Amino acid sequence: MAAIKDFVHHHFRHFNAAALVDAADAYGELLDSGGQMFLAMAGAMSTGELGLSLAEMIRRDKVHAICCTGANLEEDVFNLVAHDHYVRIPHYRDLTPADEEALLERHLNRVTDTCIPEDEAIRRIEEAVLAEWRAADRAGESAFPHEFLYRILRSGKLEAHYEIDPADSWMLAAAERDLPMFVPGWEDSSLGNVFAAHCIKGDIRNVHTVRGGIDYMMALADWYRARMVDRSPVGFFQIGGGIAGDFPICVVPMLEQDLRLDDVPRWAYFCQISDSTTSYGSYSGAVPNEKITWGKLAADTPKFIIESDATIVAPLIFGCVLDW
Repeated sequence: MAAIKDFVHHHFRHFNAAALVDAADAYGELLDSGGQMFLAMAGAMSTGELGLSLAEMIRRDKVHAICCTGANLEEDVFNLVAHDHYVRIPHYRDLTPADEEALLERHLNRVTDTCIPEDEAIRRIEEAVLAEWRAADRAGESAFPHEFLYRILRSGKLEAHYEIDPADSWMLAAAERDLPMFVPGWEDSSLGNVFAAHCIKGDIRNVHTVRGGIDYMMALADWYRARMVDRSPVGFFQIGGGIAGDFPICVVPMLEQDLRLDDVPRWAYFCQISDSTTSYGSYSGAVPNEKITWGKLAADTPKFIIESDATIVAPLIFGCVLDW
């Protein structure tokens, strides 16, 4: 990792490259000050195998909580058990609609240049998680989506199907540390669709067996308030945009403006890796200063935007932080 840090500090001197170095250095400085880092992860980072670097960040206490999409939550586990069945299509830009239909017929669900094998990935995990859902439903219990996956991973029932080094699964690392996790809009995921289907069929009687977004926001509020007790700074590292970023960053103004708590600290660091153009009113394309008006960041909060591909940028930043 030292080679990564030395390389970027020597070569990355201007433009987005310089922003990457500045963001990595400020990340390390936040941790040095006793702070914690909150990771918001959108996009298809799990299918992009971000676990190769993120898992070690979690194990070495460089990431302290995660908010991610339902797709990122499940797709790291899909990759864990079905990696050898994935199909990469480097020429994906040249695919015709007929080519896409042919992939569908092979039960290959495409994410840019990578196809997730439905039978080996989605259906294998469905079988394991459905047993957990049904047991909780019969017992009148409920749990968060990530907690059900944590249970499965900790049980060892999937170990016979592992097709990557377990050290490269960020979900395994998170389960081992019982990392705080928040997954808003989980129903917008393959397993969320599966859960809805089983509720419709009557296999699961209580739709609240899997807890949802308001429960997650309340849990996030508890997590942030606990950080307020010792006044340790909390940073916000965002990959992509959308609900994975907007949901958790709003906890600060919610505590202050809606719960009317006094002396709620703003996020102490902000970095976003994004390829969205700053325009057209999109949340993903909003510059960090806009968040000041919403009570999320302060005027003196270190703020960084790196306009690039997160599959390139995030591992480089993580490499720098691991060697900090």
